[in-house]
Amino acid sequence: MRPWIWPIFALAAAFLPAAMPARATEPQRIVAVGDLHGDHDAWLAIARDARLMDAKGKWAGGKTVFVQLGDIVDRGPQSLEIIHDLMRLQREAPRRGGQVIVLVGNHEAMMMTGDMRYVTPGELAAFTDRKSEQRRRQTFVANQAKIEAAYRAKFPDMPAKAIREAWMESMPLGMLEYQAAWSAQGELGRWELQHPAVLKLGDNLFVHGGISAAYAAIPPGEINRRVTEALKARDSSPAAIISDPHGPLWYRGLVTRSGSDETTSAPPPAAAAAPALTIDQEIDLVLRGQGVKRIVVAHTPSLTGIVAASGGRLWRVDSGNSRAYGGIPSYLEIVGDRVTAHPVPRTTGSTWGPGR
Repeated sequence: MRPWIWPIFALAAAFLPAAMPARATEPQRIVAVGDLHGDHDAWLAIARDARLMDAKGKWAGGKTVFVQLGDIVDRGPQSLEIIHDLMRLQREAPRRGGQVIVLVGNHEAMMMTGDMRYVTPGELAAFTDRKSEQRRRQTFVANQAKIEAAYRAKFPDMPAKAIREAWMESMPLGMLEYQAAWSAQGELGRWELQHPAVLKLGDNLFVHGGISAAYAAIPPGEINRRVTEALKARDSSPAAIISDPHGPLWYRGLVTRSGSDETTSAPPPAAAAAPALTIDQEIDLVLRGQGVKRIVVAHTPSLTGIVAASGGRLWRVDSGNSRAYGGIPSYLEIVGDRVTAHPVPRTTGSTWGPGR
C-alpha cells in the first residue's frame, strides 16, 4: 500500500460506527398450490397469476420458491402437460435464484404402485403412439397362458375368446405405456422418486395429506426416506407409510374427524386411558414436534377456496382447482409471517372431451 493512502483510510474509519448495521434481507417468497388433478388450463391460470410463469411458459418467479403439494394426476386428462411444465420449470428456476419443489401425493403413490382406478381416458391417450395397438396384442400373446390362468382362477369355465376380450377391455390403448412410465425405471417414476413427501421451509411445513400424532416427532428427512423406499418397492400393503391412513399422504385428521373414515381419526393415544387428541391438540403436537409455526396441507378439498384453520396454524390449499371438482383455482403466498390466499378466475380453456 502506498504510504499516502493509509491516512485517508484512517480518517474514514474514524467516522464509521463501531458496528455497521446488517443489511435487512427480504423475506423469502413462497407460493404453494394444491391438487391439480389433470387440469392444465387451471394450472396455467394459477401459474401466471402468481407470476411463476410468463406467457411463453418460462419461469418468471425470480427467487420465489414454488411448492406443488401433489395430486397432479387422475380425474382430468391433462396430467402429462402439467408434469412437463413442472419438469421444465424445475430446470429453469435455479438459473434465476428460484426453486420448484413437487411433493408426493397419494395419487402419485397410487400410480407408482399400479393403482390406476382414477386414470382418465385422456391421460392414457397422451401416451399412445402408432405402435400401441401392436404392443398391446404382442403383450397379450406373450402372457396368454398367465392371463388365462388368472381369469379361470375366478371363472373356471370362461372361454379363451371371452378372456381375451375382457383383458383387452381392461387394458385400453396407452395403459401399457402409462404403467411403464410410472414404474421406478420409467420417466415419471424416476421423476417422482426425487420428490419429498414432507417439506420444511423456515416456519412452514408442507405435506400433501397431513402429519398425524404418530409422525409428529419424526424428522422430515426420515419420513421422506421411508416414503421413497416404499415407492421403490411398490409397497401398497396397509403397513406401508404410503398406504397408512395416519401417514403423510392420506391423513385428514388435522382437517376433520369422522369415526367412519380411518384417515380422519386421530391415532390411538400412547396411554390406553388417555382421551384422543382434538384437532387443535394434534396440531399443537405437530408444530412442536416439527419446530414450525404453520402447516400447509392439500388432499381434502375446500371448494369455496383456501381455508385457514386453528388460528392460522393450518392452511388448506386444495381448493378444487381441477374442473373435475369445480372449485376455485387458487394459490397461497407466504412472505415471512404474511400469509395470503389468492383466488384465480377460472378460464374457459380447452375441451376435456372423454378425459373427464
